[in-house]
Amino acid sequence: MVRAGRWGIAGAYDEGMADAENPGGRIVLAATPIGNLSDASEHLRHLLATADVVAAEDTRRAHHLAQGLGVRITGKVVSHHEHNERESTRELLDAARDGAVVAVVTDAGMPLVSDPGYRLVSTAAREDVPVTCAPGPSAVTTALALSGLPTDRFAFEGFLPRKEGERSRLLTELSRDARTLVFFESPHRLAATLSSLREAFGADRPACVARELTKLHEEVVRDSLEGLLEWAGSKDIRGEIVIVTAGATSEPDTDTAGQVADVEVLVASGTRLKEAVATVAAARGVPKRELYEAVLASRQ
Repeated sequence: MVRAGRWGIAGAYDEGMADAENPGGRIVLAATPIGNLSDASEHLRHLLATADVVAAEDTRRAHHLAQGLGVRITGKVVSHHEHNERESTRELLDAARDGAVVAVVTDAGMPLVSDPGYRLVSTAAREDVPVTCAPGPSAVTTALALSGLPTDRFAFEGFLPRKEGERSRLLTELSRDARTLVFFESPHRLAATLSSLREAFGADRPACVARELTKLHEEVVRDSLEGLLEWAGSKDIRGEIVIVTAGATSEPDTDTAGQVADVEVLVASGTRLKEAVATVAAARGVPKRELYEAVLASRQ
């Protein structure tokens, strides 16, 4: 059985070291380039060439990636995506139990980060099937590093909900989060999302839009949410998008009118009044009873 190796002390790729440390079958989560093929690790190249099974989000892209890296996939290539994850998880775990090295790859970046893999890893952990990782590129940390915003504490929120009510509730909760926040977005929804962020976080909140990271037309724009919205509205935006926003300041929230307005927005989207008050109170760091009374007073 050919197994994935690792770099030795001298800098050479040493599969023997990994064979000794990782006998038997296992699941290997393998990060793929997010744009520039030269970011692919030797570990990834080795896995694509030698793994018994390559579980890919898109099998065509997996073959295309291997071709671009000058590697020939010798193992079985199978689909593993959000629509078949329940069925394929069992097949992949059975293969690993039978001694196979199963490499899991997504279209770009790290498996499980807004991509399939969570069900596989969580089940493998429960059933004591070995899981390891071939780390590499991630759009989340790349955009965060380029944003110019604080990196000591951050949270990845992925794609925002498409339904207005769910999106409003989530952004209201996040509006007082002190951590730097990272979001994914598609180019055709960028302006609408920036508008929602501006409404929830305020027009002056520092933010960054990173587009086509590591690719030829990479672009990183840093401005306030208001400035980014103006920029996005004046251009034909294309490519993969990451939005990074600064966290909230720790100043006391005395904007009662704004708090009441947030509650009414949630109520208008279908949230019950008490639930809306609780959500906004938690996000704004204010007492629920005082906010509830303020909402009632504003309605009189």
